[in-house]
Amino acid sequence: MNKQELLDSLPQTGQVKWIGIRPGRDQALEAQSSVELSTEEGLAGDHYSGSSKKRQVTLIQAEHLEVVAQFLKLAAIDPGLTRRNIVVAGINLLALKDRRCQIGDAELEITGHCHPCSKMERNLGPGGYNAMRGHGGITARVLKEGTIGIGDEVRLIY
Repeated sequence: MNKQELLDSLPQTGQVKWIGIRPGRDQALEAQSSVELSTEEGLAGDHYSGSSKKRQVTLIQAEHLEVVAQFLKLAAIDPGLTRRNIVVAGINLLALKDRRCQIGDAELEITGHCHPCSKMERNLGPGGYNAMRGHGGITARVLKEGTIGIGDEVRLIY
């Protein structure tokens, strides 16, 4: 197989495990069972909505939360502390970079990496910033509006 064929081969699908929105700047994320996505606003009710078309939604892998917890010697990490909107398990989110994926009724284009910020030190404790490096997740823009909910499948479109 050539490199393009390898990139196009992603038979795994993921599943949404957690959804959160930020009602205001520097406020804690609020867990949701479902959320509406809009091409103009991103996630409904999220204070970050619409500010950056390339960063309307942030996603992180559940498996990476486990790794970060191990680095910090914690039993688990509350996903809201990472300030990411959607936690997904079962698929390598980095394999979706520069690609399109479907979650629930919505379609997203994965636009880049979501690097940690200094808030990780405050939220996760000493070493939180460095623990999140390489595990910060990805950013996305909404291409097709729809609803996503806990348990929805995440799959590569192209």
